[in-house]
Amino acid sequence: MIAYVDMFSGISGDMTLGALIDLGVPVDWIKKELSSVLKGFQLKTNIVYKHHLKATDLIVDVTADKERSSRNYRDIKALIKNSSLPEKVKENSLSAFKKIARAESRIHGKDIETVHFHEIGGIDSIVDIIGSFLGVEYLGIKKVYASCIPLGSGFVTCSHGKIPVPVPATLSILKDIPVKPSDAKTEIVTPTGAAIIITLASSFGELPEMTIKKVGYGSGKRDTGSDLPNLLRIVLGEKVTDQKENGISINKETICVVKTNVDDMSPEISGFLMEILFENKALDVCYVPVQMKKNRPGTQIEVICRKEDLDNVVHIILTQTTSIGVRHHECERSFLLRETAFVETVYGKLQAKKVINPDNSLRFVPEYDVAKKVAKEKKIPLKDVYTQILSDANSRTQSS
Repeated sequence: MIAYVDMFSGISGDMTLGALIDLGVPVDWIKKELSSVLKGFQLKTNIVYKHHLKATDLIVDVTADKERSSRNYRDIKALIKNSSLPEKVKENSLSAFKKIARAESRIHGKDIETVHFHEIGGIDSIVDIIGSFLGVEYLGIKKVYASCIPLGSGFVTCSHGKIPVPVPATLSILKDIPVKPSDAKTEIVTPTGAAIIITLASSFGELPEMTIKKVGYGSGKRDTGSDLPNLLRIVLGEKVTDQKENGISINKETICVVKTNVDDMSPEISGFLMEILFENKALDVCYVPVQMKKNRPGTQIEVICRKEDLDNVVHIILTQTTSIGVRHHECERSFLLRETAFVETVYGKLQAKKVINPDNSLRFVPEYDVAKKVAKEKKIPLKDVYTQILSDANSRTQSS
């Protein structure tokens, strides 16, 4: 299942959780799952109509612990880690709060571990953030796409006094994310909303190709001064592959491409770097010879990874190489499905990759390490092992 988060009027934590409840996530189930993290709150929902569109308005009613409206990052990490939440929900929640903590740390010049979340440290905000990730888990959403993020204008009053919109924390969290102006005269993207969508979304742009199954609306509470209703829309559906008239199907996904050029690094580091990158979920790594400034020979390092692994890949490159900066961008890739298979050969049952061609026929690709091992054991050329595995795999495919 995939989802498209349509932020035509911005995003907040309660709007996100409200939309997920509108899609069918039971309120009682969320309350039960959150009980291992927090006490002293009740969840209520109201059906509201904005511009004649029916939506769910979520209310977090804090019944106790009101004095703990200000927690620091260390407090919230402990709450999440010591809970019985599903591992993926824990991972996403910790990631979202880390994004907020980094933003607050940069803005206020405080240590990330001890930086205080004022409004965001309250029970309601914690419920909104963790509850949203629980909702995604409940609905079985495997990938999230999102629209470009509209930002409001004006000023809001918070614990630090009157500050401009978008508020500094929101702007910091949205670094490198596409945004656009709106006619809203107040805050329409909160730090909690920004952290949730940045954690979940694999890309920002148009609605992806999908078979729509359900649509949910979550209501915001402010009068934004906009001509648009203050709602968040989440479209739930199934991914559609490219279907051609002749039966060809090709899969698509959004990935990140990371590049950097180096001309002052020992070649011995390159092999180690590639190993580390693949161990950290890089989809592909390649080195291209280039001529750099002053006609120096150098190497362009290019890495393909998924959006959620981008920060880690960039960190590895800047840590392990002599590069002082990288370039990265999102792009679409089309690919054929592949899976691990075991093929009966004259050398025994060997592991190979089974690839589904565009016309849905199958082909097998020998695994290098497997073929190398056979070549060494049998003392025969590697190319002969490849040829034999392919011949045996094709014979088996035709006979089955």
